Amino acid sequence: MQTKAILYDADGVLINALMAFSRLLDRDYGLSLEKTAGFFRGPFNDCLVGKKDMLEVLPKYLDDWGWQGTLQEFIDLWFKSEHVVADNMIAHVDELRKKGIKCYVATNQEKHRANYMLEEMGFKNHFDKVYASAHLGAQKPSEEFFRKILDEIKLEAENVLFWDDSEEHIEGAKLTGINSELFTDFQNYKKTMKDKYGL
Repeated sequence: MQTKAILYDADGVLINALMAFSRLLDRDYGLSLEKTAGFFRGPFNDCLVGKKDMLEVLPKYLDDWGWQGTLQEFIDLWFKSEHVVADNMIAHVDELRKKGIKCYVATNQEKHRANYMLEEMGFKNHFDKVYASAHLGAQKPSEEFFRKILDEIKLEAENVLFWDDSEEHIEGAKLTGINSELFTDFQNYKKTMKDKYGL
């Protein structure tokens, strides 16, 4: 088995935000988890698979929450609060790509933050492509999510490795035959990559 491509989850693997945005809203803006759950557990899921546009859905909720700023200020707060890229991971991805291994991001993401990752986080300079659920029309851990990626990169599942910090997502990828590893920290990642995959 030769690893020809690696899929990386974004949040929790390539991005290490100190806390989820919903918790930041609770802590700093008095918007409780209960108050914002209607959005994050409701229409946001449609945004994650590209059925709705977050910028069209959000204004109603911001009004209900009593948000004092603009829609753009809310988006900026959200995206910038989670803009904590794991430089050690990115450096290793760069090394792998120099060896000829394709590296992709495989993330549950609505389209605007996916674009932010590409442009503002610089993922377009370090990965062969970002596969976001909003563009695929399917979310991890569904087999459909992974099969659509395999179809596009035109590789057999056995030649693909997937890293994620979610057990559930790992199990979803394994159902398609993709080699999958649970990400806990950089040291364990590097050791597994070297000892198990020779990378």
